[in-house]
Amino acid sequence: MMLSPMVAGGVVFPGLFLLSKNTLQRLPQLRWEEADAVIVSARLVSSVQAIMASTAGYIVSTSCKHIIDDQHWLSSAYTQFAVPYFIYDIYAMFLCHWHKHQVKGHGKDEGGAGSPGGTWAVARGYLHKEFLMVLHHAVMVLVCFPLSVVWRQGKGDFFLGCMLMAEVSTPFVCLGKILIQYKQQHTLLHKVNGTLMLLSFLCCRVLLFPYLYWAYGQHAGLPLLSVPLNIPAHVNLGAALLLAPQLYWFFLICRGACRLFRPRGSAPPAPRQPPGLHDGPRD
Repeated sequence: MMLSPMVAGGVVFPGLFLLSKNTLQRLPQLRWEEADAVIVSARLVSSVQAIMASTAGYIVSTSCKHIIDDQHWLSSAYTQFAVPYFIYDIYAMFLCHWHKHQVKGHGKDEGGAGSPGGTWAVARGYLHKEFLMVLHHAVMVLVCFPLSVVWRQGKGDFFLGCMLMAEVSTPFVCLGKILIQYKQQHTLLHKVNGTLMLLSFLCCRVLLFPYLYWAYGQHAGLPLLSVPLNIPAHVNLGAALLLAPQLYWFFLICRGACRLFRPRGSAPPAPRQPPGLHDGPRD
């Protein structure tokens, strides 16, 4: 039974990527270059997954009146469905990095990215640049998925639903990356999207964790500051490990927002693009 959602996810996400990529390349009205088609298609799939995850999370969290014992079938079904996405996305991020590397012309300097040495150099550059995102995806598959299926034993669907809603910010991140790719950083759309990205990331990824502690405190009759002292230490540790990269990414987003809204006359610092989210933040 568990294999059915996982098989479906293994078909849907790579299939959507290939469909989008081939459409952008082959439609007579478009005829995009492969690099552009790959990068935009990867963003599209990430956005679709984020919308599906946040929708599922909203349904689950609003359906569970008792935050510990109530269950909803979508919590386990979507968790299984999303596992192949994280595996696919590691490869999709590598493809994006590969094509950016080729566009910049580095492949020619290294004997071609298709050569063994060139491929290994691109792979090392990818892992260096996207280490945090690759680690995040690996943890989601190897740690979070087994814990959500086995360790929870049907408890806490409300909390899982809220965690899924963290993906609300991802479509804004992806749109921002596409606008930057096409040199639209100074448009009104980019500024509005950047504002929505910052607010959604703050609310749905950073403030999510205090909210979950507050919700448990309301259930258990505890003040917010007493909750960490009345739950198992490994729960606090897990929350801290999940929150840490969100704070780092939020710092990068805030730094990018300062550059975005900086007056034109002031000299900006050396640019560094904040990663998107996977999920979330990624380049």
